[in-house]
Amino acid sequence: MTGETGPPAGGQHRRPAGHRPAGPATASPWAMPRRWTGPRDRGGATAEFAVVLPAVAMMLVVVLVAGAAVLTQVRVADAARAGARAAALGESESEIAALAHRIAGPDAQIDLRMDGDLLLVEVSRRVPGPLQLADLEASAQARAMPEPGEA
Repeated sequence: MTGETGPPAGGQHRRPAGHRPAGPATASPWAMPRRWTGPRDRGGATAEFAVVLPAVAMMLVVVLVAGAAVLTQVRVADAARAGARAAALGESESEIAALAHRIAGPDAQIDLRMDGDLLLVEVSRRVPGPLQLADLEASAQARAMPEPGEA
């Protein structure tokens, strides 16, 4: 059979220049062509990651310190309220201090004093954090009217 064209030697077909296979990626005229990544683009993602990683780590530290500060403030406020409540009920200073230490932590400072007719309980504590980078202190006050006949 002469005149028929068959596959080239080796059994592989060659595509004509400019031929694009039909498929979902090329069916749309708005499909983005693939970007050729040459030797100049190698390691770009690694370099971007190396630039972004310290910023992400710093943001994580900031979030952890802020969370520790909020938690410490809540614990200190709870300790001050519980101490004022116990002081108003006539508990001794050692019992009030033990209660406040149990809630706020053993390293909290507790100050009890009269403020006019009210009992004032002030609790403060240093905010724990990674490597103690921030010098933060949480404090709270609570006042309570003592029970009649107490003081």
